[in-house]
Amino acid sequence: MSEAQEQNPISQRRSPIGGPLATYFHVHLVSDSTGETLNAMLKATASQFAAAKPLEHIYALVRSRPHMERTLAEIEAAPGIVLYTIINPELRRLLEIRCSELQTPAVSVLDPLLNAFTEYLGLEQSLRPGAQHQLDEDYFRRIAALDYTLSHDDGQMLWDLEPADVVLVGVSRTSKTPTCMYLANRGIKAANVPLVPTGNPPSELFGLRKPLVVGLVASPERLAQIRKSRLGGLKAQGSADDYSDLDLIRAEVQRARRLYAKHGWPTIDVTRKSVEETAAAILTKLSARRNK
Repeated sequence: MSEAQEQNPISQRRSPIGGPLATYFHVHLVSDSTGETLNAMLKATASQFAAAKPLEHIYALVRSRPHMERTLAEIEAAPGIVLYTIINPELRRLLEIRCSELQTPAVSVLDPLLNAFTEYLGLEQSLRPGAQHQLDEDYFRRIAALDYTLSHDDGQMLWDLEPADVVLVGVSRTSKTPTCMYLANRGIKAANVPLVPTGNPPSELFGLRKPLVVGLVASPERLAQIRKSRLGGLKAQGSADDYSDLDLIRAEVQRARRLYAKHGWPTIDVTRKSVEETAAAILTKLSARRNK
């Protein structure tokens, strides 16, 4: 057994910014595609272990024996958990045997899903590495959605809102833009329109037929905090003070809620929601509307 194998692959170190000790461990992501699926699954799993910090080693587009052998040499040098998505049976077997010899956990993260689909559909798997990243209709739909979302950000091109799938409406600092960008990456054409305290909502919002219009709100206290942070130390006169004034923000939010209720627009409170959670709530509403 080599010296690297005899070392403990799990170590405890103090955080670079101080604070309690954290447990660091190696995680090897081995993919015959881009590795995005593995990266997302690692983040979702590691988030449940706050005291543990994964040291990521990413090996993408592993589609040949020499590439796999180089990957295995690096795994041996820094033992840890191995997560993989490898379609080729020969390369997969090579990885599994070597990980077993190293007594390193190796998990094929897609196997449970693929097996369930095979059993339910009664169909054979295509065994195509990176099939989800082909230049197919879905790919071009995402590109078109990103292009549309970028050109319809923050109230731009109000005359062209009808082709949107979703139009987000809200006062300043309710995460309209990042939520739209997240939706666009899912292939959803998303525009957003800000509500300003000194003017009326754009009339273009009220005649929309195709898009789902969603109103975003947040607690006035949270908005005041974010806006003050946004302004930072550069305080302008007059309007800047109004921008972060708590009483004025309360009036803004109340006015927005009345607008949403008047037009029957679904409302989402983003106070304690991440962008991903807000987007998931919007996708659920959009799916229900389409199915209806």
